[in-house]
Amino acid sequence: MYRKQRIIKELTPYVPTAEIFRIYEKEPEAAFLDSSLVNELGRYSVIGKCPYLKLIKDGNIFTVNGKEETEKTFEQYMREYLNTHFDKNDSELPIVSGAVGYFSYDYGRKQMGVPSNESDIVTIPEAVLTFYDCFIVEDCREKRTYLVSNGISGDAETEIQMMEKEILEASESGRKNCNGNAKEEEAHSDKKYEIQVHPNFEKEEYKRAVDKMIRYIIEGDIYIANMTQQLTIESEKPPLDVFYDLRKNNPSPFGGYLDFGDYQIVCASPERFLKMKDHHVNTRPIKGTRKRGATPEEDEQLRQELADSGKDKSELLMIVDLERNDLNRVCKPGSVKVTELFTVETYATVFHLVSDIEGTLEADKNVMDLLEATFPGGSITGAPKYRAMEIIDESEHGKRNLYTGSIGYLTLDGSCDFNIVIRTALHKNGKYHLGVGGGITAESDLEFEYEETLQKARAILDALQ
Repeated sequence: MYRKQRIIKELTPYVPTAEIFRIYEKEPEAAFLDSSLVNELGRYSVIGKCPYLKLIKDGNIFTVNGKEETEKTFEQYMREYLNTHFDKNDSELPIVSGAVGYFSYDYGRKQMGVPSNESDIVTIPEAVLTFYDCFIVEDCREKRTYLVSNGISGDAETEIQMMEKEILEASESGRKNCNGNAKEEEAHSDKKYEIQVHPNFEKEEYKRAVDKMIRYIIEGDIYIANMTQQLTIESEKPPLDVFYDLRKNNPSPFGGYLDFGDYQIVCASPERFLKMKDHHVNTRPIKGTRKRGATPEEDEQLRQELADSGKDKSELLMIVDLERNDLNRVCKPGSVKVTELFTVETYATVFHLVSDIEGTLEADKNVMDLLEATFPGGSITGAPKYRAMEIIDESEHGKRNLYTGSIGYLTLDGSCDFNIVIRTALHKNGKYHLGVGGGITAESDLEFEYEETLQKARAILDALQ
């Protein structure tokens, strides 16, 4: 639709998006999908600028640019919009036109028809998608940054020139003041914040809930389920400072920062939920975690312990089977394959055991069909999915909201890339909200499961101090 107007220009000299985002971080609807851990998974980082269409699903209310839409549902609007605004991407970049946003776990729960008797711990809309006119896309592996404007909110050439001028001037200014900035950064990093952590489970209470979940498994209701506790954290540290510290000390391939005015999302997720390009679909569930060791020897011992763990492998295998079934609902027969089964991935504070499943989406399906068939991700629900989600609601104290939902982008040429919302802090009304959990099987050890949640919280809690 916007192809004739669109301009894509490589930024010369190269400036990383993490530096560029500091220029635009306080703009309304600031959005940064950040691959701070540069690997095959985290190759691209994306900044969205100049929003022109914002869709919000908040309970029974669906708004388009702030105006309530009563003729169509959120899903109907999205399907129609994607079909009527198809925009082929002839570049090598993952996104040149489209939206950045999130779908909460409770959005998926409602879509699946799973009722909830729990109340909200923090309240934000169930789903938000913001379409942007301009994008700044970094190929983190090749160290090249590109400016994109579609000419929707203004003349494309003017928008490109303005971004280029702002970025290069700020970069030049930064180089001139590098000594002063270094001192300022050092002073910032030395500043410590007191935090108060309020879990919504006492330790023994959490262990009892896990034990009850195990009984459901033994009785045959489910094979595996994910059990979560949520932490409410009092900290005066600004969300942007938390984000920059987190990306520095705990780099991740699927992190990001989204500012929605009265709430902010700070994310350092290691897990991809769904990626699609040219109808080729990929999902990469995580099941199995070990902390990093204090010495190289202990580190290797813990890595090998995870690689050899029968419990973690069986847990991951069950989720792989669930994800295969989900993808088979919308993918071409025979196209769904497991391409990796038990791979150990290394992060700053933990090791994870992961698998990879791929398939080819049916020709008449789009991103919304894919999400409908697979969301929420099986790695953070359990199997069978519907019954596991019923037991989750019965066992946990409060709705999950954003936690274990998905953050990412979808494009107008039919592609998408979404994470699983873990290692993520939601900031609202001066408090941070953090979910932490793990997969429960018949072999689960109550003490280990509780301690694993604390280990998963560590990186975020460190960043909040």
